[in-house]
Amino acid sequence: MPFSLRLDPETEALLRRLTARTGRSKSQVVREAVAQYAAGTAEAEAPAQTAYDRLKPYIGTVSTSGANYSQNTHEKYGALLRNKHRARRTR
Repeated sequence: MPFSLRLDPETEALLRRLTARTGRSKSQVVREAVAQYAAGTAEAEAPAQTAYDRLKPYIGTVSTSGANYSQNTHEKYGALLRNKHRARRTR
């Protein structure tokens, strides 16, 4: 199907150099460029994955061998801060 396209001089020169270097026709180069552009925009338009979607394969795969690391974290952190504060006061 015939199609007319107006290009600025820089783009036209680039197209001419590209066709001479690759041995392809202007139509082939433009078709490939449009196909690449369409593929790139299709990827960009794909819905972004949530953090859950990205981490889903790893959720539930870690074993702590029965240790409960989340117990008493508030108290442990408070004790750490108190000890740090006391260490500064004794100087």
